[in-house]
Amino acid sequence: MSKSPKSIHLLMADDDADDRQMTREALEESRVLNDIGFVEDGEQLMDYLHQRGRYAKGTQRPDLILLDLNMPRKDGREALAEIKGDPALRQIPVVVLTTSKAEEDIFRSYDLGVNSYVTKPVTFQGLVEVMRGLGNYWVQLVQLPPEHGENRK
Repeated sequence: MSKSPKSIHLLMADDDADDRQMTREALEESRVLNDIGFVEDGEQLMDYLHQRGRYAKGTQRPDLILLDLNMPRKDGREALAEIKGDPALRQIPVVVLTTSKAEEDIFRSYDLGVNSYVTKPVTFQGLVEVMRGLGNYWVQLVQLPPEHGENRK
């Protein structure tokens, strides 16, 4: 008996428009069922999560955040520390998806509470495989916190 596919709401924080578009296309190509939103830096990410500024009219709480480390204004490290330090947000799984292979970035991300650290592949087909793997794990296999859990907004 196979599990019926479920859809999750992804939120990607990445300042590179090409990376955002390639990720959307890779998700479609890998047939990962989802709804994806995009923000361009850590400031927008925090505004989205706290429903401030242009996101004040209400946003859907993400089930999973894909986070680039190197962004302007507030980088991914700062945003990750803020998310994992906030009792209302810390349950949201965060996957760092970045070009950095630096050991310092990997160690620091895990110290800050990241759930997974993935280096962006250099080819589109590689990105499709990463999205397929993330989809299999985060959509099919993992039990995510319930929609209206105790600390949910």
